[in-house]
Amino acid sequence: MRASQLFSPTLREVPADAEIISHRLLFRAGLVRKVAAGVYSYLPLGWRIHQKLAQIVREEMNAIGAQEMFMPVLVPRELLEESGRIGVDILFHQKDRNERDFILGFTHEEVVTDIVRNCVQSWKQLPMSLYQIQTKFRDEPRPRGGLIRGREFTMKDSYSFDLDEAGVTKSFEAHRSAYEAIFKRAGLDYLVVDADSGAIGGSQSNEFMILAESGEDTVLVCDTCGYAANAERAEIGGLLTTVAVGTGDAASTVVSTPGAHTVAEVCDFLGVPADKLIKTIIVQSGDQVVAALVRGDRELNLPKLGRVLGSPAELADAATVQRVTNALVGFAGPVGLSGIRIVLDAELADAADMVVGANENDAHRTGVTVGLDFMPTDVADIRTALAGDPCGKSGCSGRYSTAHGIEVGHIFNLGTRYSKVMGASVQMDTGEQRDIVMGCYGLGISRTVAAAVEAHHDDDGIIWPVSIAPYEVVLIVVNPKDDAQRGAAEQLYQELTNKGVDVLYDDRDERSGVKFKDADLLGYPVRVVAGRGVAEGMLEVVLRRDKANPSAVPISSATADIASLVAEEKGRLS
Repeated sequence: MRASQLFSPTLREVPADAEIISHRLLFRAGLVRKVAAGVYSYLPLGWRIHQKLAQIVREEMNAIGAQEMFMPVLVPRELLEESGRIGVDILFHQKDRNERDFILGFTHEEVVTDIVRNCVQSWKQLPMSLYQIQTKFRDEPRPRGGLIRGREFTMKDSYSFDLDEAGVTKSFEAHRSAYEAIFKRAGLDYLVVDADSGAIGGSQSNEFMILAESGEDTVLVCDTCGYAANAERAEIGGLLTTVAVGTGDAASTVVSTPGAHTVAEVCDFLGVPADKLIKTIIVQSGDQVVAALVRGDRELNLPKLGRVLGSPAELADAATVQRVTNALVGFAGPVGLSGIRIVLDAELADAADMVVGANENDAHRTGVTVGLDFMPTDVADIRTALAGDPCGKSGCSGRYSTAHGIEVGHIFNLGTRYSKVMGASVQMDTGEQRDIVMGCYGLGISRTVAAAVEAHHDDDGIIWPVSIAPYEVVLIVVNPKDDAQRGAAEQLYQELTNKGVDVLYDDRDERSGVKFKDADLLGYPVRVVAGRGVAEGMLEVVLRRDKANPSAVPISSATADIASLVAEEKGRLS
């Protein structure tokens, strides 16, 4: 491709609404343009990057025997009603002229399950994996960060169908290995972390994080065994799981705390640190109301609590809190609380002389001891883990540290979450009907493009890994009016193209400084310069990732040398 013919509108200034590094650089480099909040167009160079990454994904999915298909954007409401997901709050609804409600696909579990239940009847047709690379839509309340969190984005989503847990475990591991290969080939450092399944459901769940200092996600990593998990999932080790029953009379005292209902206000009023306070948080889980207790300086982890309770947990509304505690929000406490389940965070199992709400307005109770003043129904790990906490892996004595990353993939063992409610079953050789065991596996193509920029850039622009760069080589002719420079560049361009090297020839009648700045901004892995050295039979060759160390290459061997350099860069990613 010749730069003189290329549509690549670079910008020298940072757009005002560009919040993070990838957002700024993707705009400045002329790779994407905003259409609306969370909605972007890919310009030619941006689309080349997108398609190169998509092809890597396609090749690795094909390698594990997954079959590519293509499902519609419009999903009938009835399918999501079958699965029970019609109430998910990020759905885009679209009604047709007959007022029939459709959903813009945000994932396609229901659609693919519908296809399989109508087409697969026998156990002999399994196992099977299907995938697509498709546009997804989510009504994000606060789209931000350009391609990092949009309302419209590209995702590879695949679905496995097996007869039993052993089969889905095999499919899960195959997808995990495929994802590792994808990110390695794309030149991206990644971390596989234990995760919560969220709205999609299922049991086993792993997230893939691209490591980047600017990453929006913080994950916990054990400094000894390497176990990693996100905040919703990270288990905390070394904690007690039982409470000894106390003896003697309660010594706690109710004190007036007018207007003090937050942790900070109570601590300030009573002159105690936050770690001497127990927060009593009233939650709803299915039909049950539960009191969850964590230390004042900790955060309740609702996904963890939900796993303890056996169904998702959410904060109770103010009316429920008042009905259960006879007090306004902020004054709930475990002492004297009756008729509901009390779940105590394991860190508090031996807590003594604590401050809790008094279950009456403008009052708290001091001197509270667990097992003496109240007895919890359950003791469990229900708080969000922090750096310094002990690792939750059995037998490990390590502690957590934090790493920053961007979630680009999420894989789930769904079990029979969708097949059971939607009637996707097969007949076994014994004649019995068995629910199909499913897995689903998402990988954000557009988000990975942005994550690659977050992970690979410097003050001058992007540094693309060669496998997903818009072009592998940029060839700059310093002075197009110089016959020798132009002639050497033209010949090299043709020879490199004939050898299969992906090269952009910057033949524009622009100042050389403009060309060099654009090359740095766009991040082409190899830069070749036909300048003054041509008079001595030499070209300048430099790697974008090591641009402080250019090399002089003879024109006579330049084609072979540059092709070899590109091959070496690719080899680093294999």
